[in-house]
Amino acid sequence: MDKATLAGVLVALGGIFGGMTLDGGKIGQILQPNAFLIVIGGTIGAVLISYPLPTVLNSFKRMSQVIFDRNVDFEGLITEILGYAKKARKEGIVSLDSDLEKIQNPFLKKSLMLAIDGTEPEELKKIMELEMENQAEIEEKAPQVFEAAGGFAPTLGIVGAVLGLIEVMQHLADVSKVGRGIAAAFVATIYGLVSANIVFLPSASKLKHRNRQDEVFREMILEGVVSILEGLNPRMVETKLRGYLAESQAEDKEKEKQKELARAS
Repeated sequence: MDKATLAGVLVALGGIFGGMTLDGGKIGQILQPNAFLIVIGGTIGAVLISYPLPTVLNSFKRMSQVIFDRNVDFEGLITEILGYAKKARKEGIVSLDSDLEKIQNPFLKKSLMLAIDGTEPEELKKIMELEMENQAEIEEKAPQVFEAAGGFAPTLGIVGAVLGLIEVMQHLADVSKVGRGIAAAFVATIYGLVSANIVFLPSASKLKHRNRQDEVFREMILEGVVSILEGLNPRMVETKLRGYLAESQAEDKEKEKQKELARAS
């Protein structure tokens, strides 16, 4: 599992349940199936209205990228591209044709195939950049779906609370049920806020980070293949590729800094 996700969930839920029990509350008080159904069912319904079914299904499939750690092997990619650069420099770029079958990454395979077929560097760059843009547009849908769910959930929580209060108002004659009914009504609000701020919105943020990793990975592939096609020295190729790693790390640090500033404000 992704350690950050696991730690975040444990800390968040531990803080919520710990604070509740310290105040004398019981976990059983917030276990309300009807409130859960209103909030989660209503949120999923709203998301389905907002986005096509394939987009929603693909977004929930990508939840595995939030829960489980995924190692993007940048060093392995640099080593692989340098191997192709050295071989192309010694034997010509056409010699890489025998390596195509072994390549697992489809983006790298297509880029090298175009290079071997004699595509000009600028034209190759245009073709693959268009593919990168299309892929990025598809991948950014998943964070958008979870951000939408994070916006709907609190509102559905309020709907659940109002429905609960309506039910309470019908039994005002029995004072003993009024207090319990009001408490139960506001459980839906808790479900809406917790699901939005611990599940949906954090998942959107994590998926954006994963998407950026994939973008940098593809950018490195394209830069490496174009450099090979231009006949650059393998050392220069490595220097250019490692520049992407430094840029990616700088972006991550800047994002963390912005998050800290947002929390402070």
